[in-house]
Amino acid sequence: MFRLYVFKDIVRIPPDKFGEDLKKVALELLREEYEGTLDEELGLIVTVTDVDINEEGYIIPGDGATYHEAKYTLLAFTPVRNEVVEGPVVNVSKHGIYVNIGPVDAMVHRSQLGEGSFSYDPATGSMVGPGNIRIKKGDIVRGRIVQVSTRGGVLKVGMSLKGPGLGKVKDAEEVKA
Repeated sequence: MFRLYVFKDIVRIPPDKFGEDLKKVALELLREEYEGTLDEELGLIVTVTDVDINEEGYIIPGDGATYHEAKYTLLAFTPVRNEVVEGPVVNVSKHGIYVNIGPVDAMVHRSQLGEGSFSYDPATGSMVGPGNIRIKKGDIVRGRIVQVSTRGGVLKVGMSLKGPGLGKVKDAEEVKA
């Protein structure tokens, strides 16, 4: 799930950026600081979407930079347990599949691909299940988020394709057409 958060803070504008558009510089600095970071409460920060910065700043003695009050908006990705998501399969291995669900790839263990047993077919690079169901790279699948972990500063998402309405949605060929 994507969420927008609004914050108020102080932004430091270094002397080498003086004379440039203040809003543009502040947006650039905030993006460098936040994009791609993982916050335990907010989730994965995707980008800074907007900034409103006070033109009047102040100087701290001994520092040539100016400091400005700013209000900015962060776009964050926060996967929620039991949320149903769709995405393309980006990788298939003997352990399961990886599904792109936005800024991260979620792992679906082969035991969670559906009812019955699935096995990896190295000749076709796909997972094969009961009724000759094949899940391969590029296929679109729908699944439920069952696990979210932020240990070690890395966002990991586990999914299951078991359940009514879940599983393979489209073949890669159907998506291209």
